Amino acid sequence: QVQLVESGGGLVQAGGSLRLSCAASGIIRSINTMGWFRQAPGKQRELVATITRAGNTNYADSVKGRFTISTDNAKSTVYLQMNSLEPEESADYYCYAEFVLAGTTRGSWGQGTHVTVSS
Repeated sequence: QVQLVESGGGLVQAGGSLRLSCAASGIIRSINTMGWFRQAPGKQRELVATITRAGNTNYADSVKGRFTISTDNAKSTVYLQMNSLEPEESADYYCYAEFVLAGTTRGSWGQGTHVTVSS
């Protein structure tokens, strides 16, 4: 299995920056893709960005050019650098990992880290 622990959330003013981190443990070599999702109160969880083991990235249109997803060399920690944050981006941010176990693709979620962007 894969366990994920996020950190780095907090309070920031509009236009400011935050860097989220997500540390993976367990069967790290089985991870194919890691990513970040967010969920604001009363809204559905939405994709923010993903990165594959090969380094291919994908971003939601709303964050392109402002957010950057990356991993460390060991592919065990994924980061989300968020710049020019907007108040409507206040949400719980969740780390996600897709991995293969016994030939089956599975997913694992972190517990979430809260981001508040003040206007």
